[in-house]
Amino acid sequence: MDRIERIVLMAALVLLAIACILVVQPFVTAGLWAIILALTTWPLFCRLRAVLGGRSTIAAALMTTGVILILVVPLALGGIAIANSAEEWIDTAKIYLDRGLPPPPAWVAQVPIAGEWLHSRWLASAADGSEFVKLVRPLAEPARQWALAAARSLGEGVVTLFLSALIVFFLWRDGDALSTRLRRLAQRVAGERAIQLAEVAQATVRGTVYGILGTALAQAVLALIGFALAGVPGAFLLGVGTFFLSVVPVGPPLMWGPAAFWLYQQGQTGWAIFLVIWGVAVISSVDNFLKPMLISRGSKLPFILVLLGVLGGVVAFGFVGIFLGPTLLAVAYRLLDEWTAAPKDKVIVAAAASPGVTPEG
Repeated sequence: MDRIERIVLMAALVLLAIACILVVQPFVTAGLWAIILALTTWPLFCRLRAVLGGRSTIAAALMTTGVILILVVPLALGGIAIANSAEEWIDTAKIYLDRGLPPPPAWVAQVPIAGEWLHSRWLASAADGSEFVKLVRPLAEPARQWALAAARSLGEGVVTLFLSALIVFFLWRDGDALSTRLRRLAQRVAGERAIQLAEVAQATVRGTVYGILGTALAQAVLALIGFALAGVPGAFLLGVGTFFLSVVPVGPPLMWGPAAFWLYQQGQTGWAIFLVIWGVAVISSVDNFLKPMLISRGSKLPFILVLLGVLGGVVAFGFVGIFLGPTLLAVAYRLLDEWTAAPKDKVIVAAAASPGVTPEG
């Protein structure tokens, strides 16, 4: 009878676990991002709580409001700006379809390898509007599908970030108690080694998020300044796009490159040259020194893992996965590296047994 009761109890626990997973599954992305936000901003929260006399609830509420204003509101405004600009973009596309392309600039023919071919095709499309329509028409449906998917992903990203802001409120407010319980659980499961790995994971999360978000914010602000100085319409929207595309190495040029070309088409050659120089020397160069400096504090993540993290993160978690994917891979990479690293005493013993090998101090 006891055996039957144990089997029934185990079956009930398994069913309960499955039911809990089904309930929590829609909020996994928001929960993971909330945990990352809590770990990254915990020192700031502790200082704010101390200023407020130890009032955790008020400090958590202020931090949550800041997250909503910094992350959720700009993304929502970007979505609204895209929706408002959609009709204008459609009208512009119709004008180009009706009038055809303008004559190609002289520098097109100087492009290595494909310059002459591109110049001849552009010249043919500019002379014959129907030829341009034939080239563009097959791209219309894929472009529409991509736009719908991007709009849907953007909306889901806003909802996910808002849910993350609600979840991280409770993580901040009850963080001390949660940390104590998790430490006890980790010690019971993996012993004292678990505490060291947890500290490594926390440092990796902070370093990676500081590097990715810090670089993205810097590039977005610099891009916004450049767009505003050059008089590019929709400068704020383009700045938001630069923020999210900065994770990809060739992301920012996808924003300032077309903007410079638009300025050239409007006859503002000087501002177009300025934007290209600003994009290459200022916006894109930030990625070369700021991101390695920030990420190196917590994680030296190989480039291939960053790329896979971005692509896989978008597929697995949607819009928020741009930042969530690289962070998770960075934590896994550092934990695996720490777990498989030989203890220092073993390295010294091995070095002593092997003449000519000096242990690293």
